[in-house]
Amino acid sequence: MPAAAQKKKVTPSSKPLKKFVIDYSKPADDGVFDGAAFEKFLHDRFKVDGRPGQLGDSVKIVKSGNTIIVTCYVPIAKNYLKYLTKKYLKKNGLRDWIRVVAPSKDKYELRFYNVEKEDDDDE
Repeated sequence: MPAAAQKKKVTPSSKPLKKFVIDYSKPADDGVFDGAAFEKFLHDRFKVDGRPGQLGDSVKIVKSGNTIIVTCYVPIAKNYLKYLTKKYLKKNGLRDWIRVVAPSKDKYELRFYNVEKEDDDDE
């Protein structure tokens, strides 16, 4: 088999490459968002080497307070976390009210959409 056709297996390094934070404090304070279920969803769906749910030592997902900290020892795109978060929101029917915002380089926040109330005077 040619060398280009073989997939390289990624081995974890001793030092974390990236550390991402997902802050869901605003939806959790309103009782809309379940952090434990979201953490389980990430554990089950996160793919390493093309296999979902088998994180091993490559990725650590830890819930602390109203944040989830994802520590990656292998190269992983930040956008992949946004993709999984949006997928979770869609699955639970929250996608119409909550959005995923990146306030800094290594952090995501879940915020409610800004909905302005309109005055209906014609009634």
